[in-house]
Amino acid sequence: MKTSRLYFLALFFSLIFIFESGFLVIGHRGNPSKYPEETIQSDNSAFADGADYVELDLHVSKDNVLVVSHDRDLSRVVGSPVIVSQNNFSYLNTLKQANGESIISLDQLFDYYKDKPNTKFLLETKKTKHNSPKNMEELLASSIKKYHMQDRVMIHSFSAPSLKTMSQLLPDVPRIFIVGSLQRINFDVLSYVNGINISSDLVTQNPKLISQLHALHQKVFVWAEMNESPKLWNWLINNDVDGVVTNFPARGYKYKLAKSGTKKYTVNKDGIYFGRTPTGVSVNPYLNVKTSKQISFLQPVHVSSAVIASGQTFYQIGDKEFIPADLVSLDLQPEWILPYWNLSIINPTQNPIFTYNKPDRQSGKKAQLMPNKRYKILGVSGGVNDLWLLTDYGWIKSSKILYYGLFNKNTFAYKNYQKLDPAYRQTNVALFPYLPVEKVPIKNFWSTYSDVNAVIFNQR
Repeated sequence: MKTSRLYFLALFFSLIFIFESGFLVIGHRGNPSKYPEETIQSDNSAFADGADYVELDLHVSKDNVLVVSHDRDLSRVVGSPVIVSQNNFSYLNTLKQANGESIISLDQLFDYYKDKPNTKFLLETKKTKHNSPKNMEELLASSIKKYHMQDRVMIHSFSAPSLKTMSQLLPDVPRIFIVGSLQRINFDVLSYVNGINISSDLVTQNPKLISQLHALHQKVFVWAEMNESPKLWNWLINNDVDGVVTNFPARGYKYKLAKSGTKKYTVNKDGIYFGRTPTGVSVNPYLNVKTSKQISFLQPVHVSSAVIASGQTFYQIGDKEFIPADLVSLDLQPEWILPYWNLSIINPTQNPIFTYNKPDRQSGKKAQLMPNKRYKILGVSGGVNDLWLLTDYGWIKSSKILYYGLFNKNTFAYKNYQKLDPAYRQTNVALFPYLPVEKVPIKNFWSTYSDVNAVIFNQR
């Protein structure tokens, strides 16, 4: 009898809330593959890449201010061992992240986005196992009401008590329970939450779980270490999940479009063409009818929309003017690329590494880059922290190679490299003019040759 009553309560409370329909793309901590997590720059990038929501985490400072941060210890993001709960916000706000932005409060975040109605947030209450801090929910409800964000936020948490309190303070704001174990899902919790945010491992291991939760009128969101695995993305898009929390919102948006069957979508962003060879302009991307016009290296373009035709994405840059999207970056600036443009790249390992057909691992493998061989850069795509390089053998992710040739301090390339802000500098650069697996002579009577590791290789 008690079980039936709880089931009814779960059904009743679920039905009185209105979730957005369709597949939601939620940028995990903003757009961390491109910019420092949980910064305005990262959040803006996620929304620009198609995220419906941005997921952010909350802690409470010593003087009871809600602080936007995933970690209670800020060492990882600001380089100093500062505990949020042990410091007043006036001090925390002086700490800088890698892009120069300060640690911010939830009020500051809401104030920045208050006049941008299409920006929405999934907020996580970070609680201890003893449900501390006790006043977090009251602070959160107060901030949401102050900035009239009730229709633009959802709350999720690993803490069931936190969500129960939020159901009493803000009953019209959706609440999502984060779980890493099926044992945590019970009828009591379902009576005050509207959705379950569950790890992809649990869902793939329990194929009926999605339909079972939907039968209880619960939305199902999936989180995972989204590592660009085509298998995982294909699984997500072919199952009836309601959304995904991802580190790659642009990729999530493309899959969302594929799921909905959309062939054209709005971009409205400025970009730059980064191809060594000029590209032709087409009148019609579906038939790929060429014009006499061409776009050259570093030429700026305004992308109004994107069209997917025959598995390829084209950017519309004018009335009846389309170009392939692969070599157009909406995130890079020329000065971030020019120091490397005339360098070679090399495979820093002793094994072949795969290249891809497109600047995306979902596109399929094309060829291999071999050790002890230099390759020319023909084009670039992506962003500073998600940079792809085009070679004669296909696309390769920048983090997999070494830039080779930045040895002479008097060169244009070296001087421009030194001028770069460290946040925009590629660090996987060879330090000496020989390949990393070559044997070089040592001027030593007792030894003729020695293996020399003469590079810094930052595997990101």
